[in-house]
Amino acid sequence: MEAVLLGTGCPQCHPRRFGPANLVRTADSAVLVDCGSGVTQRLVAAGTPGRDLDAVLLTHLHTDHVIDLYQLIVSSWHQGRDRPQRVIGPKGTRRYVDGLMDLWRAERAQRIAHEKRPSTAALEVEVEEMAAGWPGGTVLSLPDLEVAAFRVAHEPVTEAYGFAIADRAGRRAVFSGDTARCDALIEAARGADLLVHEVFIHREMPPIPGVRTAETVAAVASYHTLSDAVGKIAAEAGVGFLMLNHFVPAEFDRAALAREVAADFPGPFAVGEDLMRYDLANRLLHHADGVVRLAGGGAAAR
Repeated sequence: MEAVLLGTGCPQCHPRRFGPANLVRTADSAVLVDCGSGVTQRLVAAGTPGRDLDAVLLTHLHTDHVIDLYQLIVSSWHQGRDRPQRVIGPKGTRRYVDGLMDLWRAERAQRIAHEKRPSTAALEVEVEEMAAGWPGGTVLSLPDLEVAAFRVAHEPVTEAYGFAIADRAGRRAVFSGDTARCDALIEAARGADLLVHEVFIHREMPPIPGVRTAETVAAVASYHTLSDAVGKIAAEAGVGFLMLNHFVPAEFDRAALAREVAADFPGPFAVGEDLMRYDLANRLLHHADGVVRLAGGGAAAR
């Protein structure tokens, strides 16, 4: 099983950090976690285009996590996908998808009639919703992957989830979604081989007149995990490897963040970048032309 950080950014536009999205793949399966801006391009760059996805998992319905869903559907059709796109998300996902498809209905009909492609199956969407207040559990079973969801703390968004994805060998990758410190996340990540966790870097977010006030910063911080807390969470959960992603803000002092996390988490971690990928079986971290082999020990040494 391999986890790929497709987009590590946030609602801020950034040339090197696209919107939040992650890919989990094996030899036979591919699952997308969230669908932020630029995800279709990042999927192609990662070697797993939307055509090949088995499912799209949505942690919650904030725009930065779902904004490119329609682009994914249409580009997958252009890539020759021959089956509907399967989307699994919180309550409200069906209404969102129905509205999205309805918005582009006339344009889509014109394309279908003019382009005469062999199939329109890729333009169908199969939505599966977690019920309101859903307590957690398995949401997807594939031959070599099983996905469980758990509720996280992203109030006032009440329907927000993280995902724990396990392969046949029992290796587990856990994705935090957007959340403040959350006992359910720590329990889901306990002993996991990989924790992919968002981070809010408070010191890098001063008030800016006309852009954000101190009240704005406090409000955004309240439903994210602060940079001085994420290492503690990874340590408490006893994870084998921590990958930081979905950075707020998108531009920050990487070395300062690394020092802050290292003060609390003794294990290996990475300050994530777009298209960074981790091979859980071989404990290999890939980025650009570099490959790093992580030391053994802990849950990830299985």
